[in-house]
Amino acid sequence: MKLRKVTAASAAVLALAVAATACGSSNDDGGSSGSGGGKKIKIGIKFDQPGLGLKEPNGSYSGFDVDVATYVAGKLGYKPSQIEWVETKSADRENALQRGDVKFIAATYSITDERKQKVDFAGPYFLAHQDLLVKQGSTISKGTDLNGKKLCSVVGSTSAQNVQKTIAPKANLKTNAGYSECVASLQSGAVDALTTDDSILAGYAAQDKYKGQFKLAGLKLSNENYGIGVKKGDTATLNKINDALKSMVSDGTWEKDVKKNFGPAQYQYEPAPKIGQIVK
Repeated sequence: MKLRKVTAASAAVLALAVAATACGSSNDDGGSSGSGGGKKIKIGIKFDQPGLGLKEPNGSYSGFDVDVATYVAGKLGYKPSQIEWVETKSADRENALQRGDVKFIAATYSITDERKQKVDFAGPYFLAHQDLLVKQGSTISKGTDLNGKKLCSVVGSTSAQNVQKTIAPKANLKTNAGYSECVASLQSGAVDALTTDDSILAGYAAQDKYKGQFKLAGLKLSNENYGIGVKKGDTATLNKINDALKSMVSDGTWEKDVKKNFGPAQYQYEPAPKIGQIVK
């Protein structure tokens, strides 16, 4: 009789342990499976890019990349409430994927041959061009005008590399961790221009606090094919995201979200690119 009591108690303990394990597994840090219960998916975005990826003062998130990522997550089986947004700065995007900090990244992430050695890309889902943001009245009108000028960009961005290699090797390049610092430097006169993708620059120029102060030079210094980064070798997630992006274009959501986020800046955006076709 005593033995039967011990066995029953052991069974009860085992049942509790299994239940606790099941509860503990409901929080899916990397978002490797679909939604249900309390599972979460971690998605990398920028926090300081108005119109693309911006953390608002009230703690909410806005921008085209946020809308794209939310749509994709929905197709993967996650509700907006199950998304955990993670800030991924340009210089740390590859590391964040390799460490498994996020499931995927939608953060003005230009597809390049160098980056494809470390991560896989779904998309592209947007085609931007490198441009310059300057003050109203600036005489800078072409890339070579930057030689001898003070230029600002962000650590790890392809824009900074393009300037140093081909556009204006003699430019005095200053790099910051984020674009907000560059915009502040341009406003104060500490630099003569800010270079990055025209989509990013348009977002800043459209902000109320900067309206009328800046202009885009209107140069297409490069083609920047934005892709969604996933961990190298994660083909299953890659294919699902590509299917989601195709659906986003075909059902009209892509066009609606582009107009919502870039319309106020009167940004002349390119049509939706075809999945798998990189514009050189």
